[in-house]
Amino acid sequence: MKIVVIGGTGLIGSSVVANLARQGHEAVAAAPNTGVNTLTGEGLDAALAGADIVVDVANSPQFEAGPALDFFVTSGRNLLDAGRKAGIKHHVALSVVGTERLQESGYFRAKIVQEALIRASPIPYSILRSTQFFPFVQGIIQAGQVGDEVHVSPALVQPIAAPDVAGALTDVVLGQPVNGLVEVAGPEAFGLDKFVARYLQAKGDPRKVVADPAALYFGVKLQERSLTPGEAPILGLTTFEDWLKDAVPAAA
Repeated sequence: MKIVVIGGTGLIGSSVVANLARQGHEAVAAAPNTGVNTLTGEGLDAALAGADIVVDVANSPQFEAGPALDFFVTSGRNLLDAGRKAGIKHHVALSVVGTERLQESGYFRAKIVQEALIRASPIPYSILRSTQFFPFVQGIIQAGQVGDEVHVSPALVQPIAAPDVAGALTDVVLGQPVNGLVEVAGPEAFGLDKFVARYLQAKGDPRKVVADPAALYFGVKLQERSLTPGEAPILGLTTFEDWLKDAVPAAA
């Protein structure tokens, strides 16, 4: 099958392209640097010609509400319109676990709009929602920095390795459209404070982690399960400690 991966040169997209190619499919990495731009429509019809499946893993380069909404609406509409014209049989998109519980954030409001556009389209679809990738801990630390301390919510998180996300997404792409949501998460859940503290310990970083239920997560006050999946998600195999051994060799 011909499968077009929008955002196919990025972290997840490039892995999905490689996975599909190993299984004998014609996997096309579509991105602005390969001449395909979903915002302007440049190269989109040509890329989708003869394709059976399109996979959208593109992300907004900005997380502010306005730019994120503009990106997901414009890109989403252009891609769905091109997909209808091309006769796409399965539209697959990557989203975020807990999106509907994070609506105080403009970025997550934009993701909900993206998902709604996909649902409203006549093209059969699957949306894979993933928990946070392990390296995202660095952004959490930066956002929670208060002097020499890092203030984070103790809400649960179930982070995952990027290759595990790519593997799950590949399976969804090659499966039948579910016309709904599928979730993927790491193998274990623990508090955001413990996530941050263990990473800083592994790095030899002396900053103190303060577990603060009032601490905002990118502008959102979290409940205990705001970031965790529902029942029976797909589970990745890579543990946080496994990832630390590769990402932070001193932790081994």
